Amino acid sequence: MERHLLTAAELDAYVKEVKGWSVVGDALEKTYRFADFVHAFAFMSAVAMHCERLNHHPEWSNVYGVVKIRLTTHDRGGVTSLDTTLASVMEELASD
Repeated sequence: MERHLLTAAELDAYVKEVKGWSVVGDALEKTYRFADFVHAFAFMSAVAMHCERLNHHPEWSNVYGVVKIRLTTHDRGGVTSLDTTLASVMEELASD
């Protein structure tokens, strides 16, 4: 998958389109809140399968029902189309 570095305009458009994501430094960030740990962990497990397929992995943490996500493409020095692809996958999985 091609990984082009997103421009500031592309990032602004993305965060306006996709609820809850924000640009923080050189990354996209979002906090998901689930009913409990089991739901949060199920989400993370489902996302993990897509991360492996994409060969792209988030910086994330989990405490009980809260999952904090940070997406950036380190070798490109910022947010790429790979990050927005993964964020869109997360949005779809979180809505199920």
